[in-house]
Amino acid sequence: MTDVPYGRGGSPLQNLIVAGHSQTKLTALRMIEEMDAGPVYTKKDLDLSGTAQEIYVRAGALSTEIIRWMVSVEPEPVPQSGEPVAFRRRIPEQSRLPESGEVAYLYDFIRMLDADSYPHAFLDYGDFRLEFRKAQQGDMELSAQVKIYKRKNEA
Repeated sequence: MTDVPYGRGGSPLQNLIVAGHSQTKLTALRMIEEMDAGPVYTKKDLDLSGTAQEIYVRAGALSTEIIRWMVSVEPEPVPQSGEPVAFRRRIPEQSRLPESGEVAYLYDFIRMLDADSYPHAFLDYGDFRLEFRKAQQGDMELSAQVKIYKRKNEA
């Protein structure tokens, strides 16, 4: 989900959004032993607006188009060019909401984690964890759906 060689590695969607990108490329490449370093069959534009779930749905539809095109055309891949930039896979602890920044950044932070089976943006408050989803951004404010539950004892 990046314009390789930029963005090889883990958690591409989240790393792109954290870096301020609003557009990317969905890249079809040949898999080789090195992560995301294989030659490229095609790249298609992908909009990064909306929740992570919405972006993944769009990426899935675009993947289907790419697969159909590849089956009909049987393209030859071309080697990647440019300086590789690797992304590190995010860990669940990185889903903790930042304590400072702009409202737009908090909006992006919540939406980039708003997908099924993702560790959602959260805050811990005493014995409770507050998870945030469905963020909506206003001019100087943000609203979001919050789920509150008792945290498990950490021993």
